[in-house]
Amino acid sequence: MKPMKLIAALAAATTLATGAFAQANLTAETASPGGATHLSPAHMAEVAGTKGIANIQLADGQTLTNSIQNVAEGKTDIAGTPYILPFLMSRGVGPYGSLGKEKGAELAGNLRAINPFTLGIFFLYAYDAKGINGWDDIKGRKIYNGPPRGGALTNARSMIQIITGLKDGEGYEGMQTNWGQGSALVSSGEPDAVVLPELFPGSRLTTVTAAGKMTGWSMPKAAYESEAMQKYMVAPGSAPFTMPLADLQATMGDDWTFVSEDDTFRAFATIGGNVVHKDMDSDLVYELVSAYAATVDDLIAKAPYGNSANFNFPMLGMCGKNPLKYHPAAARAWRDAGYELDDCAVAE
Repeated sequence: MKPMKLIAALAAATTLATGAFAQANLTAETASPGGATHLSPAHMAEVAGTKGIANIQLADGQTLTNSIQNVAEGKTDIAGTPYILPFLMSRGVGPYGSLGKEKGAELAGNLRAINPFTLGIFFLYAYDAKGINGWDDIKGRKIYNGPPRGGALTNARSMIQIITGLKDGEGYEGMQTNWGQGSALVSSGEPDAVVLPELFPGSRLTTVTAAGKMTGWSMPKAAYESEAMQKYMVAPGSAPFTMPLADLQATMGDDWTFVSEDDTFRAFATIGGNVVHKDMDSDLVYELVSAYAATVDDLIAKAPYGNSANFNFPMLGMCGKNPLKYHPAAARAWRDAGYELDDCAVAE
C-alpha cells in the first residue's frame, strides 16, 4: 500500500461531542477524489468535526481491497468499499485467496456497514476520433478497464466477457492504472476505449471530454436480458441499471453521444458503502451516522452526480447474497432519521 495522504483532520481534540463521550480520533481510508467513494467519507469527516463528534483523518488514493482488511483487522476505523469485496473476503477468494476461507470468513465477520453509495455505472465509452463502433468492435483493442486489482477490474472484465466473449489478454489488451491517473490515461488517447464505473455527470467524464467528444454504448438488450448477465447483476455489490436514453443525453450534454438499439440505456451499477469494525463504540457510531443522515441533502448538493449516487438509500445492495450487515447503532440512526431498513440488513 502506498503511504497514506492525510487530507482531513477536522476540529480540535478537546471539543466535547454531543453524546456522552469526548471527541474521538479516527482514521479512514478511501479512493481518490472525484467520486462518491471519496465524497461520502469526506462529508462524514466534515460533519463529524463540525459537530464535535470525531476528528477523522481521511487517507485518499487507497486500494480498497486492502482498506477493508485493515478495518477488519482493527488497523483502520472506517473504509469505503464496493460490497463485492466483503463477499469475496468472506469466502477467501479473489484478492483474498491468500487468507483462505476460514480466515477470510473470520475477518469479513468483523465488518459492519454504516452508510451506502453507488460507486458507478459500468459502460463502454471512447473518443469519437477512435472510430469505435461499439461492443462488437473491441476485439484486438486496448481497453482501460480499471486499477491494477480490485472489484472494479473484476467487474469490467466480467462485463466485457459476458457481452463479447472476450477475455483480457486474449481477445483484447486490458490496460490498468491507479484511479488517480485514470483521467490522464484516457485523455492521452493511449486506450482505444474504456469500461469503468462512472456517475452521471462524474468528474472523470467531465474531465476527459476536454480532449474530445465521446460516445457511450448501452449494454446490448440481448446481453442485458441474458441469464448470465441477469445472474451477475444480482451478485453482492451489483445491481441492474436502466435510464431513458434521452434523459442521459440531456444530463451529459453536447460533448456526449449515447447509443442504444432502443430508447433505454442499459448497464449495471457497482454499489457499496462505508464500513467499520463490529466492535466500534455504539454511541460513537450512532452519533456519526445521525449527523451524516441529518446532512445527507447537503451531501447530495455537493456534486453534480449527487442525485445518482444513492447516498440516502440505506437498503441499497443489502440482504440477499450480501453477507455484510449494518452496525446496529448505524441502523438505529437511519431509522430514527426516518429511513426504512429491513431487519435482514442489520446485525444482531
